[in-house]
Amino acid sequence: MTGPLRIGFIPLVDAAALIVAVDKGFTSAEGLDVTLVREVSWSNVRDKLNIGLFDAAHLLAPVAIASSLGLGHVKVPIAAPFNLGINGNAITVSPALHAALMEEIEGGDRFDPMVTAKALARVVTKRKRAGAEPLTFGMTFPFSTHNYQLRFWMAAAGVDPDEDVRLVVLPPPYMVDSLASGHVDAFCVGAPWNSVAVDLGIGHILHFVSDILVRAAEKVLAVRQIWADKNPETVAALVRAAVKAAEFIEQPENRAEAARILAQPERIGVDAEVIQRTLDGRLKISPDGALRESGRYLLVGREEAGCPDPVQAAWLYAQMVRWGQTALSPEALKTAMGVFRPDLYDAAVGRSGQSGQAAGGSFSAFTGPAFNPADVAGYLASFEVARRGR
Repeated sequence: MTGPLRIGFIPLVDAAALIVAVDKGFTSAEGLDVTLVREVSWSNVRDKLNIGLFDAAHLLAPVAIASSLGLGHVKVPIAAPFNLGINGNAITVSPALHAALMEEIEGGDRFDPMVTAKALARVVTKRKRAGAEPLTFGMTFPFSTHNYQLRFWMAAAGVDPDEDVRLVVLPPPYMVDSLASGHVDAFCVGAPWNSVAVDLGIGHILHFVSDILVRAAEKVLAVRQIWADKNPETVAALVRAAVKAAEFIEQPENRAEAARILAQPERIGVDAEVIQRTLDGRLKISPDGALRESGRYLLVGREEAGCPDPVQAAWLYAQMVRWGQTALSPEALKTAMGVFRPDLYDAAVGRSGQSGQAAGGSFSAFTGPAFNPADVAGYLASFEVARRGR
């Protein structure tokens, strides 16, 4: 085993398995001495991991891929042996934008992303005719699921996310203040910040990301590949501790305790009741108290959520190509899929077999063709709104 470990995280509920693993003693039971370091921005987490100030990190899944490909920053190969969360994001809009969207809905289910995307398209058209400023949407990072989820949703109804609206990068903890101050009209972020905005009366949760993408890899436990190669026992111990913590969190009788752990000021620092709502998938979506439940809002350990699925990595890489962040190449696709390491997960938990496939092995969304990692070019060619090629 290595010496003391420093692991970075952002105050989000999908860091739960990592935080609980440390604070409930699952890491120490594996012989690990772990210090968790709370950060504000994803660029800080990425940079400190890449240069070795962090041994591991709670990291956006696309950032692990981008780092391995050398996109947007230096090239540092990353291994992701554990998936910290499936889904967990939501799109929250201001009361003014919510009212405008509801007014433009022409029948259909308001929780259907195609219905709201078409409503958004009509709002955008009206604002252009009136000479109004473009709507501004906050997302957490250029290489983020939040960015791709917003784009996928908007573009489905012909809204060009680079021409018709403005997308800006904001650290997750700053989203609520930015909405309150009117700097953004909406944002896509992970829990608990959507719920915080609703509780303050300044936002409505328009969609859970699970409305848009059925199963989306969100955050990973990330380590540098060179570090993983040198410390295989430590990597395995970290994965085992995270698995045990995820299993603990997913037991309903443990949710209150897990929420209290996560609510600590040095961890997430919001009310435990808000965090427990997230873990239970029972969220207040409007200031009037309206509730919505979903068993798919955030998966921490159930349904094989912890096992990395290379198909998910391939879809994220396809989004980088679709939106002009990189060019399509078979070599880069192979590298991207290789970031997600079900083999390391299997080795840690002592099982063999194709766990990547058991964890999902497929990708589906509310619209568009089925995704096949063997034909990324064909998949991308089906979309009218894109920025392909670079």
